[in-house]
Amino acid sequence: MNGRDLVRSVKAVGMVGTAQGLRTVRSSWRRWRTDAAGLTPRGPERARVPGPVTGVEPEPGGGVVRFARSELRVRVTAGGAVFWGWDGTGPDPSYALACGSPEPDPRAVLEPDKEGGWRVVSERATVVVSRHGAVELRTPGGMMLRRDLPPRWWEPVDGGAARWVQRSEVTADARFFGLGGRAGGPRLRNGTYRLWNTDPGGAFGPGDDPLYITMPVQMVVADAGTHLVFHDNTWEGEVSVHEGKEGAGSGHDRTGSCEVRMDGGPLRCWAMVGTPARVLHTWASLTGPPALPPSWALGHHHARWGFGSEQEVRRIVAGYQERGLPLDAVHLDIDHYDAHQVFTVDKERFPKLPQFADELRRDGIRLVSIVDPAVKAASGVPVYDSGVSADAFVRDAAGRTVRGVVWPGEAVYPDFTDPRAREWWGGLYEERLEQGFSGFWHDMNEPVSFAAFGEATLPRSARHSLEGGGGDHREAHNVYGLAMARAGYEGLRELHPEERPFLFSRSGWAGMQRYGGTWSGDVSTGWPGLRASLSLVLGLGLCGVPYSGPDVGGFDGSPSPELYLRWFQLGSYLPLFRTHAAMGAGRREPWEFGADVLEHARVALTERRRLLPYFMTLAHLARRTGAPYVRPLWWGSPEDRALRDCEDAFLLGDSLLVAPALESGVERRSVRLPRGRWYDTATGKAYEGPGQVWVDAPLSRVPVLARAGTVLPVRGCDGGLELEAWAPAQGRTGGGLVVADAGDGWAQPELERYTTRWNEGRVVVEREGDEGSGAPERPVGVRGLAG
Repeated sequence: MNGRDLVRSVKAVGMVGTAQGLRTVRSSWRRWRTDAAGLTPRGPERARVPGPVTGVEPEPGGGVVRFARSELRVRVTAGGAVFWGWDGTGPDPSYALACGSPEPDPRAVLEPDKEGGWRVVSERATVVVSRHGAVELRTPGGMMLRRDLPPRWWEPVDGGAARWVQRSEVTADARFFGLGGRAGGPRLRNGTYRLWNTDPGGAFGPGDDPLYITMPVQMVVADAGTHLVFHDNTWEGEVSVHEGKEGAGSGHDRTGSCEVRMDGGPLRCWAMVGTPARVLHTWASLTGPPALPPSWALGHHHARWGFGSEQEVRRIVAGYQERGLPLDAVHLDIDHYDAHQVFTVDKERFPKLPQFADELRRDGIRLVSIVDPAVKAASGVPVYDSGVSADAFVRDAAGRTVRGVVWPGEAVYPDFTDPRAREWWGGLYEERLEQGFSGFWHDMNEPVSFAAFGEATLPRSARHSLEGGGGDHREAHNVYGLAMARAGYEGLRELHPEERPFLFSRSGWAGMQRYGGTWSGDVSTGWPGLRASLSLVLGLGLCGVPYSGPDVGGFDGSPSPELYLRWFQLGSYLPLFRTHAAMGAGRREPWEFGADVLEHARVALTERRRLLPYFMTLAHLARRTGAPYVRPLWWGSPEDRALRDCEDAFLLGDSLLVAPALESGVERRSVRLPRGRWYDTATGKAYEGPGQVWVDAPLSRVPVLARAGTVLPVRGCDGGLELEAWAPAQGRTGGGLVVADAGDGWAQPELERYTTRWNEGRVVVEREGDEGSGAPERPVGVRGLAG
């Protein structure tokens, strides 16, 4: 502890309140002492590199290449993903993989390459291993996508976890995306990105990093092709990226580079090659399909930290109903708990919560409950007592229960990496269901322990089960939120097997999409926070997490009417559409910002309601294919370099292009179009891409363009599903997919395919079937005929 930490300790006493501040200081000291006693200081280290190749051993799908000081296992799986692991490491066990490693591809074999190297050739990618341990990933046509240089390890002489570094080269034109939720993205600028899920301790903006979800998942887009690389290692680390630069002629390019450093754990990697859609389909096949939200979760949600009482919630709901504004869910924050204790209700503020929840449900509104992992450490607290009986809480190296400080005061933390603790925790959601809650919002699960100095999390020496393998918090920290989401999701499936669970989590890791989605966390109120909101949604989608969204209006402060409206308009086209704010921040109800904002917000809400069948279709397609709802403009044209650098607009599925207003005073804005014809959905005017165009962006709406030829499922005036077709360009055809949701259960609805074409001067819409095409059974409206 240094002088700066001492100053922070003194400040903490007055910052949280005297009693809580003293607990925070005491907890920080306790964590520091625990790590001082439980972690062995790093002593002398010995550096190691693979050395020259000494032999090989073929295996199904690849084989093992042996070097003087290491060995490399290479395997191509039946789904097209490529695995390689150093020091004989295999793909299992892994928190990311849904069902363990896929079966190897029997067609892929290890064969000699030139200059003493070896290679494995498959349908989608070729892996070449040099005689000194460099690993090159190539397209089926032989184009280099990535070259990993021989890795280097630093091993403690006295034993312990080895640090390692893996340096890689990519082509000069390549762009990096991913690494989880990054506020400055989605394109990763030159710099170093930490892999350690972190509560920033307040509202954040584009310059803050890391945040709540970090993943060692990179999507790299270049002229030669797109590839995704995943370093399957949960330890703390960092990734440094540097884009390349093309020279004036052949031989003058400067390659791009990437350097991954980890403080321990295995050096193993998965790679996928193909189009962005194919890459994410392979990723979802490997890590599990995204959870399918119930239909109501795709509507409008309203939340606030500080509702305070049932009367206030009733007032807010009545405000929506009296003004004819759609509302699908209300979220209750920690202030509905009894003294901030999880799985409780303040009976004075919410005396009849189950009856209130039933009343709301009859009006089409669901209640969503916040759930924090920290449990108040006091005998007589039912959750604490049952957790002690189940031996569910994290312990330190000496066997003592680890304690921290969060909202309920001194608290303990379930070890979600222990299957027994997950089963115990999952059963606790029965109380929430009995209270009438339909969905769950996991917060503070990085996990957080308020800190006067050091990091606001558990001691690094804290012991975890890690599925029976054993380890400490350095290895478990990044998967804590993922494992908590698994506990909640599996518990809900057990308690209510007939309904799809709705769960979203502030923290997580690779594979978190199996259990639900996420949200931005405490994004700052301001125009930079608005831009960061879009960056987070896009970046997470490219890491396989399709369902996410921001706190509309920002978490802290009071947005101006213009900022609130622009945020509201953006949110209405994102998967999770939720207004939320901190206690003491400004209001977030649309009518609090004046009559004009109210009417413009009404338009956004009405359009969101109209597009619900399209959002439901995108949710089903995400589950089937891994494709995110919200996609970068280069999704279908990764070879278009201008689109790769465009971050202020996005595709909503294949059919719509949304160009939000992200700056104050915008009345017109430029939009970079992918190839093809696009229609302004407000004016019907047609534009041709690729290229840049200027479109109107009045305060009343944001520009939305429809792809020519597309077929959109929309909600009709009677509430039924209708088809909205946009005319294809003359001589061209188009189409679209529709999945009509069959309720909030597990039924698998049929995938409907539609085509559009010109015939004798009119647009014909047909449904494709096993026995050919025919007229659709649903009402059809055709637009764009005057474009």
